[in-house]
Amino acid sequence: MNEVFMILSAILVWIMVPGIAVFYSGFVPHRDVTRILFNSFLMFGLAGLLWIAVGFPISFEGNNFGIIGNFQHLFLSGIDLSSTYGTTGLPTSVYLLFQMMFAILTPALFLGAVASRVRIRFIILFVALWSLFIYYPLAHIVWSSTGFLAKMGVLDFAGGTVIHIDAGITALILAITLREPYKYNNEQVTGNPLWILMGTILLWVGWYGFNAGSALGMNYQAINAFFTTTIAACSSLVTWIVLEQIFKSKVTLSGICTGSICGLVGITPGTGYVTVFGSFIIGIISAIGSFYFMNYLKYKLHLNDYLDIFGCHGVSGIIGSICVGLFATKSVNNSVINNGLFYGGGFKLLGLQIFGVVFTIVFVSIVGIIIVAVLKKLFKNKVSINQELLNLA
Repeated sequence: MNEVFMILSAILVWIMVPGIAVFYSGFVPHRDVTRILFNSFLMFGLAGLLWIAVGFPISFEGNNFGIIGNFQHLFLSGIDLSSTYGTTGLPTSVYLLFQMMFAILTPALFLGAVASRVRIRFIILFVALWSLFIYYPLAHIVWSSTGFLAKMGVLDFAGGTVIHIDAGITALILAITLREPYKYNNEQVTGNPLWILMGTILLWVGWYGFNAGSALGMNYQAINAFFTTTIAACSSLVTWIVLEQIFKSKVTLSGICTGSICGLVGITPGTGYVTVFGSFIIGIISAIGSFYFMNYLKYKLHLNDYLDIFGCHGVSGIIGSICVGLFATKSVNNSVINNGLFYGGGFKLLGLQIFGVVFTIVFVSIVGIIIVAVLKKLFKNKVSINQELLNLA
């Protein structure tokens, strides 16, 4: 039963990759749509093969200093895929496949920041190096039982740090460092509302596999994750409507879709640790934080995150990860050693969560900037906004 549930969850996370491609494509000018779709779908081949070649053993096999696994099982050699993996109760092959979908999805999240700005060769090398030096170590640090943040007690149920803060910070680095921001000559990019809505639907449905599947079985945590995922998305959506009405006097489809995604991001790190009421509050806070950043702060800072990848995934991921330290409770999940602040646990878990967030931001920022700097020395990476798809190389 658990194996069937996990295979279904992996398929749902798979759906999120075309979902994010469709969602992003609804916001950009028509000339950028093909590149968004191409870059996202490319991740199945690139990130998927990397995961099989080196990703899984580096992330989840062995341990070196609590930071990285080992390189002794290239292309899964020597790994018994039919054996039970650790304490998961799942065959290694099933756990590997589920985690593989996260490794494919995460780069698809941040590549929208460079829709038509860089050559495909640059993207391939960047994703390969980013996977090796950022994603795999971070997955080990946070999710492996031997990772140093995991040993400290930092909680991340489904990817607030490993996926959303990671992708958000990476998108910010790419948007800032690669070239000057796009100049659309003040034209209004209308996008495609149907694509935005369909992308949101695909993502929301896929998120049930993303969050509930992270319980690694059909159990109470999975059911709780299903509920909290739904409630956070709903409360964030409604909050976004209120914010748009107050500050813009106009409610938009793109706004409520973005609001729901912010709620889904915000609840991800705590979805299996918090109550339904906790998820309701997290959805509201995530919407407020991301709305403020997207509509005010990013302009003050002159950031060119034109798809608001950091504004959504980075900001709501940070908020959600910190909120675990406020709302996590043993009554939902016995693996919570220290209750959150609002459940009588004091500041210990909150301090751990803040440390985990700060570490993730600093780690991804430093390594990401180094990777970009090295690749910029190797490639003439600028791509004209009018460049045709046939000239991608």
